[in-house]
Amino acid sequence: MKPPICIIVENLAVPADRRVWQEANALAEAGYSVSIICPKGRGYNRSRETLNGIEIYRHPSFNASGALGHVFEYSWALAAEFFLALRVYARTRFRILQACNPPDTIFLIALFFKLFGVRFIFDHHDLVPELCRVRFARIPLVHRVARLAERLTFRTADVTLATNESFRRIAAVRGSVPPDRTFVVQTCPDLAKLCFTPRAGLKEGRTYLVAYVGIMEPQDGLGLLLDSIAHLVNAKGRRDTLFVLIGWGTELPRLRAQAAKRGLAQWVKFTGPLYGDDLWAYLATADVAVAPEPVNELIDKLTMIKIF
Repeated sequence: MKPPICIIVENLAVPADRRVWQEANALAEAGYSVSIICPKGRGYNRSRETLNGIEIYRHPSFNASGALGHVFEYSWALAAEFFLALRVYARTRFRILQACNPPDTIFLIALFFKLFGVRFIFDHHDLVPELCRVRFARIPLVHRVARLAERLTFRTADVTLATNESFRRIAAVRGSVPPDRTFVVQTCPDLAKLCFTPRAGLKEGRTYLVAYVGIMEPQDGLGLLLDSIAHLVNAKGRRDTLFVLIGWGTELPRLRAQAAKRGLAQWVKFTGPLYGDDLWAYLATADVAVAPEPVNELIDKLTMIKIF
């Protein structure tokens, strides 16, 4: 009998987190009993439900915007995850705990369960130290704490999963993880299931549709995208294009206000988060997809699912 597995992810609800959901389904199809602990999110507000035979436990969450806010956000999430992990362990006696970052704090929960013989897998999604250096450049302490948490996570892990070869090198160099304990597990959509035809109505009478999909945080370059749109609309006089920005984040209210202030509300549409058929319909209809992230040490090493 294959051992039960518990997966903890903090930054996205499941099944909205496509990587985690694909991993969980692959494990379930291989005969494992899988439980997932994650935050609640738009469209996924039930505290507990079973999907595809996978037990999902969700906790309330909030999105912080500053360094101090992130301390409270992650501290609350860690406490909620630990409580739910105890519930899952009482029910399943899981033998493997998989943590998906950010943040790099779930190793603290893993240390507790290692006392009971639970193995720890670190699923390395994001480079938290680089993210902190980019986002909180004026607070060096944040970066130093993030590097320490990452190093302790690598040392606690029995196995590390990397999203690409860049991450695998980081595990080896920064985390001192032996090559035989690091595996590249890439994620991308199943193209055989993406047979969508464009929906002309999504262009709302315009000739062209430009789409952005993703999180809207300070490091994601949405301000640069609005500058580009303002140049096309106000300086170049383009009136034939609808710009659709799909996603959410702490920057969303500010971006909406900026778009209105710059006279772009008629040309820029903020949909909020979209999933499934609604998302793929926009991608099938779009003439251009944009990724406005600025060049920096974080973006240089990431492989984003949306690019695939």
